[in-house]
Amino acid sequence: MVRVVAHRRLPLQGGLPPADGVRDGDVVEIACDESGFSGSNLLDAATPVFTHASVDLGVDEAVDLIAALRSGFRYSLSELKSGRFLRAPQAEEAMAWLPAALSGRAHVHVIDKEYFLVTRVVDLFLTEPSYAAGTRLTQDRRPAALALYRAGRAAGRAWREFLAAFVELVRTKRRHRPDRAVVNRFFAARDALAAGIGGEGRAVLDGLSRTRVRAVLNRLVRGDRSIPPPLEPLLPALAETVLFWSGGRRRVLVVHDEQSALTAGRLRRLQQVLADGGESGDGPSPLAGLVTVDSRDDPRVQVADLLAGVARRRPDLGADGLLDPFLSPTSLHDPGR
Repeated sequence: MVRVVAHRRLPLQGGLPPADGVRDGDVVEIACDESGFSGSNLLDAATPVFTHASVDLGVDEAVDLIAALRSGFRYSLSELKSGRFLRAPQAEEAMAWLPAALSGRAHVHVIDKEYFLVTRVVDLFLTEPSYAAGTRLTQDRRPAALALYRAGRAAGRAWREFLAAFVELVRTKRRHRPDRAVVNRFFAARDALAAGIGGEGRAVLDGLSRTRVRAVLNRLVRGDRSIPPPLEPLLPALAETVLFWSGGRRRVLVVHDEQSALTAGRLRRLQQVLADGGESGDGPSPLAGLVTVDSRDDPRVQVADLLAGVARRRPDLGADGLLDPFLSPTSLHDPGR
């Protein structure tokens, strides 16, 4: 979000300005925001899910939609946030109206944070790390992650301790070398979890070697920029969002609420990965560019923010069909839950 110092807005962070003329041709412009960000504390029980919402509304269309919510359902200016939106007496009626108003114009990518951490274990320590990880471009890795996730969740305390040990392991900030004690705690947690599960989940754990883990950690502490930040779900969510709106045909220009994770360097790597992962692999990237804005200045981002918050706070609405038009089948969550 925008920082304020002495009532002055500081310059926006992040972004990758589009090249000149990028709006020419078949380009769709989308506005995005997220909900459920908890920094590197991905095991915060209060926010188990991260959502990334996008809309392709024009500015005037977003203004009209917000005005309709405020007038038709008696939401005040201060109430147009997902928490208050869903607590209002008219919430169910408004939620029946919102999908129709956004039909074909919105998308939500949902990430179960525990499942995300399991994909990081697989992507870092069993394969070569990549900015494509966590997207439909790496679907071949999903079976291993899903097997470990399902087996682990049934293991109770050992599962939570394993995930916590992994988070500590890859949180390398201010380290100059891999911490031997932290590595040992991770493998002790791995062994404790493995003792309580079997089948494919156990096989994934057995595949984790100290040599491989130390090699990846050495790359992380040296700042190897070819490895995406291991505790940042926004990047795979953004990648999947771009792939959805591109449909293999269009380029996508993203307008996004300010996020420090969306640095130009990371976005350039993501841009290249998405180009390499296309059908031909030799065309322009579907990510045409990303412009950061203050959400207070862009009504399209405000709509995306509302949608992301609603999807995170009321995942049950998908089961009722109210959010089904938005939810991505390639979201990072157990499809059986």
